[in-house]
Amino acid sequence: MSLDLPPLRPVLNFDPELLLRAQPVRVVFFDVDGVLTDGGLYFTEAGETIKRFHTLDGHGLKLLQRAGITPAVVTGRDSAALRKRLEALGVVHVRYGTEDKRPAAEAILAELGLDWSAAAAMGDDWPDLPMLRRAALACAPPTAHAEVLALAHVVTQRLPGAGAVRELCDLLLVASGAYAGELEAAAR
Repeated sequence: MSLDLPPLRPVLNFDPELLLRAQPVRVVFFDVDGVLTDGGLYFTEAGETIKRFHTLDGHGLKLLQRAGITPAVVTGRDSAALRKRLEALGVVHVRYGTEDKRPAAEAILAELGLDWSAAAAMGDDWPDLPMLRRAALACAPPTAHAEVLALAHVVTQRLPGAGAVRELCDLLLVASGAYAGELEAAAR
């Protein structure tokens, strides 16, 4: 027996001006420590870096890709754990170990044939400022440095490494028109 279920109605609601700002976004630059992770640095006795990632954020990155929005990572650090996680998520536009993030992001924009008007960025500290200043949509988690928060068009409710990235992904999915369809497909 098949149930005839009514369609799900999305409960997320974003400011219309924010949705308009987000509509042209086709690539999103993410920092790692303090954005995709909680910002803590964890080391084993052998000196290996351990990172904690949240599944909500990971699923958000996959949803972005399905909607035709490219997630990109520009980070000052490098680790086997990070490489493994990004590979598992299918994130291919990555620059590791870069302190000067603007040229790294601009190289990715050039690869994609885009400019800053089609970019969003999410960061938490001063090295992210060049990307945040240029991006059409700047986002920060609530624990970001005051100067980053001052530039952000969006400050997430959720903490870094605990769904903050997913909040930005959801905003972009709603702005692109893909959110409702993805939600309905997931609930079938």
